Amino acid sequence: MRKNKVIKSILVINPFGIGDVIFSTPLLRNIQLNFPDAKIYYLCNKRSAALIKIHPLISKIFIYERDEFVEASKKSFFLGLLKYWRFVRELRKERIDCVLDLSLNTQFGFFAFLAGIKSRYGLDYKKRAFFLTNKIEITGFNGKHVADYYLDVLKMLNVPIKRCNLEVYTDSRSAKWAESFLKEKGILAKQLVIGIAPCGGESFGKDNYLRRWPGEKFSQLIDKLNDTHDSVIFIFAGPKEKQDVLAITNALQHKNKVFDFSENSLEETVSLVKRCDLFISNDSGLLRFADGLNKKIVAFYGPIDEKVYGPYLADERSIIMKKDLSCRPCYRNFRLQPCNRDRECLKSISVEEVFEAAEKLLKE
Repeated sequence: MRKNKVIKSILVINPFGIGDVIFSTPLLRNIQLNFPDAKIYYLCNKRSAALIKIHPLISKIFIYERDEFVEASKKSFFLGLLKYWRFVRELRKERIDCVLDLSLNTQFGFFAFLAGIKSRYGLDYKKRAFFLTNKIEITGFNGKHVADYYLDVLKMLNVPIKRCNLEVYTDSRSAKWAESFLKEKGILAKQLVIGIAPCGGESFGKDNYLRRWPGEKFSQLIDKLNDTHDSVIFIFAGPKEKQDVLAITNALQHKNKVFDFSENSLEETVSLVKRCDLFISNDSGLLRFADGLNKKIVAFYGPIDEKVYGPYLADERSIIMKKDLSCRPCYRNFRLQPCNRDRECLKSISVEEVFEAAEKLLKE
């Protein structure tokens, strides 16, 4: 496809988690730079939709929640078929010119084909991009950042690419709520606020503990930070991680300036992360919030390769806490290998090392 070909609309498909969707925001910005008059549509899951619909470049989102389609098919073959037909019909109504498929999955290319989208570009993993007209073959995400893999898809349209920061937005209601909360708690504009994300999200399921720095060390770190600074600590996690957060806060010596935000909406969480001066986190979607808001970051990386999934274009404002053991990273080509060293890559990171990294960034 030549650059001078008129493209009036582009659909980006990314059915993965919040972090992956945020990794696609440099792609969205490059679409806008190269096709300023084109409408940008986005297909994602329900949870990610809460954030991406706020993005100022998005004209409309389409929500694909796999469990809902499976449930409809279980009730009746025809009910499932009807649900898929209605979904494709909604896509078809927009008369979309081009799709950028980041799903690594055959069915989304098939949806685009059925929706009459003639130009279909994407990543081809294990020959799954059968219905795409143009594709880049990959064996996994290795050696470079996920955001750069996503930008590669747009390169197939023969347009210049600009590497730019991740982007995260919130809505006006959540921004007002956060402002009201800060005022109510007497958190002053100049007061040091440190965000802590001690859990790991849901992407690894039952194995999520493998990507976490130990909870008891988070407790020790928080106490050390509070002993050293007149700081306020915001702890961020998901609703399913409430008990993990309680285990950390119950072990604290000083709890009066520590706030738990494990049950807030994504939009409210973004509004609160925006107020943080420093963000300390395991590898998770919450870390992408801080990265997209250009925060100073201390991030833990054990089984995951920070060159692929770490902070993006953030060398001067981020410090990666890791131990370069011969076995890491053990998450390769979308598969997590069994850990035979009891998370040594994370457990061997001391509280003092993390504290020193935090102090370095705060002083800078």
